[in-house]
Amino acid sequence: MAGLLAIGSPAPDFNLPRDGGDQISLKKLQGKKVVLFFYPKADTPGCTKEVIAFNGMKHAFEQVGTAILGVSADPVRTQDKFRDKYALTFPLISDEAHQMLEAYGVWGEKSMYGKTYMGIERVTYLIDGNGKIAKVWPKVKVDGHAQEVFEAAKLL
Repeated sequence: MAGLLAIGSPAPDFNLPRDGGDQISLKKLQGKKVVLFFYPKADTPGCTKEVIAFNGMKHAFEQVGTAILGVSADPVRTQDKFRDKYALTFPLISDEAHQMLEAYGVWGEKSMYGKTYMGIERVTYLIDGNGKIAKVWPKVKVDGHAQEVFEAAKLL
C-alpha cells in the first residue's frame, strides 16, 4: 500500500465504470464536493451497513453541494445487484484493476485470522470543490460514519 493521500494534496482523477454501465470521473464533478468512500466487498455486513447509511443521507449531502461515490473492486454486475438489492441512489464505482484503489492508497496487504491477503482498507476521503483532499478517515468504523462525514462536508 502506497499510503493514504495527505490533506491538501490533489485528488487523483479517475475514469472508471460504475453501476449501470456508465463511466464516471472526478473531473466531471469539478466544482462539487465529493465523498469518496472505499469499501471491501459489496453485500457484506459492514459494507451494506455503510452504503445504507450514506444512501439515507444522500439528500442531506446534496443540500450541502456534495456528491457521494462508493468504490470497490467488485465487477459492475455485482455493483448493479448491490444497488438494486438496497435501492441505492448514488454511483458505485468498479475498480477491478485496482488503479484507483492504489492511487488513493487503499489497496494493500490485510490479515485476518493469521492469514494475509490483498484487499481494500475501509477509508473515506472528502474532496473539496477544487479537487483537493479536505479530510481523510482511515480505518473507518461504520457506526455513525456517514453522519460524521456529513458534518465535515457542511463545514467546507
